[in-house]
Amino acid sequence: MLIKKADDIRSSEITPKNVYLNRRKFLEGAALAGAAAAIGLGAREIVTPSRGVFAGNKIGGIKKSSLSTTETITPEKDVTHYNNYYEFSTEKDEPATLAKNFKTRPWKVKIEGQVDKKQELDVDTIIKMASPEERIYRHRCVEGWSIVVPWVGFSLSELIKRVNPTSKAKFVEFTTLMDMTQMPGQRRPVLQWPYVEGLRMDEAMNPLTLLCFGMYGEELPNQDGAPLRIVVPWKYGFKSAKAIVRIRFVEKMPLNSWNLSAPQEYGFYANVNPNVDHPRWSQAKERRLGEFFKRPTLMFNGYGDQVASLYSGMDLRKEF
Repeated sequence: MLIKKADDIRSSEITPKNVYLNRRKFLEGAALAGAAAAIGLGAREIVTPSRGVFAGNKIGGIKKSSLSTTETITPEKDVTHYNNYYEFSTEKDEPATLAKNFKTRPWKVKIEGQVDKKQELDVDTIIKMASPEERIYRHRCVEGWSIVVPWVGFSLSELIKRVNPTSKAKFVEFTTLMDMTQMPGQRRPVLQWPYVEGLRMDEAMNPLTLLCFGMYGEELPNQDGAPLRIVVPWKYGFKSAKAIVRIRFVEKMPLNSWNLSAPQEYGFYANVNPNVDHPRWSQAKERRLGEFFKRPTLMFNGYGDQVASLYSGMDLRKEF
């Protein structure tokens, strides 16, 4: 067995804690399967309880979307307890605890910039703009792990069309709440706060780009971006801004937080691309949360048919 020192191990090689524990549970469950049959319980119920451990308020009237993948959904308990959310913590297992009392009401979202209808909207007014859809999307993070989540929301384009951007609007900028009393991670200068992300206008208008307020049929948990976030499934996870308080339409490309922090590592576009490595690890493979083995990373996270035309003529090694 090869044993590496901590300094020799890349972060992409480290087995997430939940994966390690799930593998142990699987091995334990295999040993218990015979006993389960004897007492009338299914082996799956012993290895993985069927009910998620984080329950929010149910969302009614959800329609199924034809944009969904047919891949196996990642267990809710994994998605709600393994989070990249630096506003709360740089440790992935801490946001679920630290965001427990995060207040998501009242909540206002400002619509500003190159738009005819500048306004401040209550988040519940935004949520009611269109019928909610469930979209089962692949979602990949730059560190090499991925999930498949039944997000609930509607296309961001529904909101954009209602506020009527001017011809000068070329990009959409999203800003996260700045509140160090509620978000303890903002007390540390890990990034330049508040968190800012952006999309080119045609990316924002693409039907896949989701204005999201729920998952697993329920309201978003605090640690997953409540009360309002975006989900851009063909891009690395840091592009999907959480806890949005401002949407601004601008002429020039926004300076997004990770690009400001480490421009050599995190570009503006951040399209999932197995052929462009992060400077510190390969992006050729990914590990699905809850699984032990890696799988090949798909170009545009598997959404090439829907989005590849947006980048026709661009050198995706330079404009990463």
